[in-house]
Amino acid sequence: MSRIGRMPIEIPAGVTVAYDNHVITVKGPKGELTRNLHPDMVVAVEGNEIKVSRPTEHKDHRSLHGLTRALVANMVTGVSEGFSKSLEINGVGYRAAKQGTKLVLTLGFSHPVEMEAPAGITIDVPAPNKIVVSGADKEVVGAIAADIRKWRKPEPYKGKGIRYEGEYVRRKAGKAGAKGK
Repeated sequence: MSRIGRMPIEIPAGVTVAYDNHVITVKGPKGELTRNLHPDMVVAVEGNEIKVSRPTEHKDHRSLHGLTRALVANMVTGVSEGFSKSLEINGVGYRAAKQGTKLVLTLGFSHPVEMEAPAGITIDVPAPNKIVVSGADKEVVGAIAADIRKWRKPEPYKGKGIRYEGEYVRRKAGKAGAKGK
């Protein structure tokens, strides 16, 4: 048995779960998420917990068991608590600002980079060098944070760029310099 897949998922108060014809819908205070699950996986909503099981010990079913349980657990956590990713900006002149619903990044290009947040995702700029992406869907929050980071990945010589909060960037020594001419 999958150690992750066999654990039941607790449904917190204020969250409703509906499962019909391989489509699971989870509603909560942070929003509503819907996902199509693999038709072979067996999902049972019993009282205030969800159990995921597999029909056979086939390799495909074993690999889908933990995945399906993790996806459903992330949906329940997302609609009840939400997910967030924090980004830090390092570099002279690099900064972020929010104009309406748009995120405007000044990253040393000849033009500012503007990004629009998709529905269900909020982008906050508590400081000019800090960005917080939050929402109910863990996949979308991670993808938006990765898209923001992609504009200027942290470089190893001066550490300039956009990095995740707490991310370690291995620094390299610069060139030694020319001796005598």
